[in-house]
Amino acid sequence: MKLTLTSLVRARVARILVAFVALALTVAAVPSGRPEDVGLSTERLQRINQVVQRYIDAKEIAGAVTVVSRRGRVAHFEAQGLMDIERNAPMRKDGIFRMASMTKPVIGVAIMIMLEEGKVRLSDPVSKFIPEFKNAKVAIEMPSTGGRGAAALSDGPPVPEAEIYTVPATRDITVRDLLTHTSGLVSGGAGTREANRIAPRDTSSNLAAYMPKLAHAPLDFQPGTQWRYSGLAGIDTLGRIVEVASSQTLDVFLKQRIFDPLGMKDTAFFPTDDRLPRVASLYSRTPGGLKKTDAPSWLGGKTYFSGGAGLWSTGEDYLQFAQMLVNGGELNGKRLLSPRTIALMASNHVGDLYSQAGASNTSYTMMGMARRGMGFGLTVEVVMNPIDANRRQSAGSFGWDGAFGTHFWVDPKEQMAGILRIQQGLNASLNRDFENAVMQAIID
Repeated sequence: MKLTLTSLVRARVARILVAFVALALTVAAVPSGRPEDVGLSTERLQRINQVVQRYIDAKEIAGAVTVVSRRGRVAHFEAQGLMDIERNAPMRKDGIFRMASMTKPVIGVAIMIMLEEGKVRLSDPVSKFIPEFKNAKVAIEMPSTGGRGAAALSDGPPVPEAEIYTVPATRDITVRDLLTHTSGLVSGGAGTREANRIAPRDTSSNLAAYMPKLAHAPLDFQPGTQWRYSGLAGIDTLGRIVEVASSQTLDVFLKQRIFDPLGMKDTAFFPTDDRLPRVASLYSRTPGGLKKTDAPSWLGGKTYFSGGAGLWSTGEDYLQFAQMLVNGGELNGKRLLSPRTIALMASNHVGDLYSQAGASNTSYTMMGMARRGMGFGLTVEVVMNPIDANRRQSAGSFGWDGAFGTHFWVDPKEQMAGILRIQQGLNASLNRDFENAVMQAIID
């Protein structure tokens, strides 16, 4: 009887230990702290709430989640407004958001892990991992009267798209080209139209099947000569490179090497059924107010793991990722990268290509898209000169946005991270106002 009782006790203790370990893996890795203990003002942090409320009252957003950490402590974590207007459902701190292009820095970290392990070099041609990318071509538009630009700016009948011819690329595109959006792969030029014809994106497929088809598409420009955003294809290709280099599918690699170590328990390429009630509804801004809209087809599926735009996550989860970057590659005793690798990722790799991108296009500049004082690193935008850039963050700060309004930045100098979650499309004014409200709260 004693033996039986001892066995039962041991079994119960074992179950308790397993439950405790599981709980430890699911709680936030970044602890909370009193703002004043990390050099922030409790009173001034309220201006974040005031900024968000102004945008809610103006019906520009339905609601938002905002998170701020400094010196390894969460000093602000708030949910405001609604996650679903029609249901009058309040925004939740654990609301799940479509990350869209904020997936890209996660893929950047995955490539950096492969870099540190010696499995990938920045200078490696993409064809080393996906042979079909060898001997790429560049699309050139044939001269024509009128042109696409004239059609876009006139009220007359549409002008037919110019025909193209191809020339050999001066060199193969590299891993660095993809990380910095200087590859010319499906970035909105003449080659993109051909790519859409010969390799339409198929989210019911997978990266292994799709990438060899995409490789036959001509580039939009000679590699390394321009900065032009490759919204999906470029970073999707990096996702396939991670798969080849690691011998794992991208979803498994990210879970095992990034999400689990950082305690990102709600981050994945699609929300499971039990998480669907926490998904914030997606809205578009119209003259009549916010209108609920369906997620676009390019968001991805359950087999196509889009490195360019596929992840879903929470504000708390993404803070774990951002805090790891603040800490130089480590969080809660788990080191993903070395500080030197984080510094490499957050350095300007493109000279003035990013700051000058679009500067010759008047309409582009009028929309505030010229990027004076900014550089571009490995999947992240970098603040080079805050005065020229009209940014409140310190020089060396870096981050990125998502198409549905998600935004984050990391400020290594201030040991700070800021996270903004909305689902109403990019809102540059809100991003800048949020950054200002955070930075003005620093009191030391």
